[in-house]
Amino acid sequence: MNMPALYIGHGAPILLEDRWATQLADWAKDLPRPKAILIVSAHWESAPLMIGSTGGAPLIYDFGGFHPKYYNLQYSTPDATWLADELVKLMPQKAGLYQAPSRGLDHGAYIPLMAMYPNADIPVIQMSIPTRDPLELIELGRRISPLKQQGVLIIGSGFLTHGLPYISMQDPDVDAPGWSADFDSWAAEGLLSGDVNSLLDYKHAPGMNYAHPTPDHLLPMYVTLGAAENIEAGVDTKIDGFWYGLSKRSFQVT
Repeated sequence: MNMPALYIGHGAPILLEDRWATQLADWAKDLPRPKAILIVSAHWESAPLMIGSTGGAPLIYDFGGFHPKYYNLQYSTPDATWLADELVKLMPQKAGLYQAPSRGLDHGAYIPLMAMYPNADIPVIQMSIPTRDPLELIELGRRISPLKQQGVLIIGSGFLTHGLPYISMQDPDVDAPGWSADFDSWAAEGLLSGDVNSLLDYKHAPGMNYAHPTPDHLLPMYVTLGAAENIEAGVDTKIDGFWYGLSKRSFQVT
């Protein structure tokens, strides 16, 4: 079974109360059932390359200012030791792969997974983002891409625009500010046409300074692109539009 690789916007915990959660759930229903999930979240940048718990570690509630119920969320998945073993095999000997067994999933991982696979019955491992160099992240995606043939769903979880200091969390349906719309249009053009060189030059993209004050939520996209069989073929957009003015654009590659 050959799985695709996904790039998804994960949103805040309130995503679970939004129709966006239904979009994610419907997307998951259209996919083959994964044997396991390997997810890269914008909220874990760590070098050298690391993987978190293979199961059983508490979730990380790395957000603030939300209803207390969100700090009691649980998402306990089956043991994923076998996936950790497969990852080790794919890494160059000198590169290494380190494990943080006490690090549970952060909200960039479990929030979208709760919408997509609410039964928490699929093994999950979270992997760190070891660099901010998009070329190196594409190479990392290529290195782990053989896992797709073993039924592993590879997910890069970020947010195509993430200018939180420049939006108001009052209305999820507010019109997108110009910088968010401009960046989304730039990304959509590059993604749909498979223009990798353009996508690599994100620092010069329109609206970049506002869309990504820091690039962490864009970086998982490059891991997903690297996991594609043919990046130049373009992507299959599954979700678009805006949420509180931020781009929800999410896609899959084969």
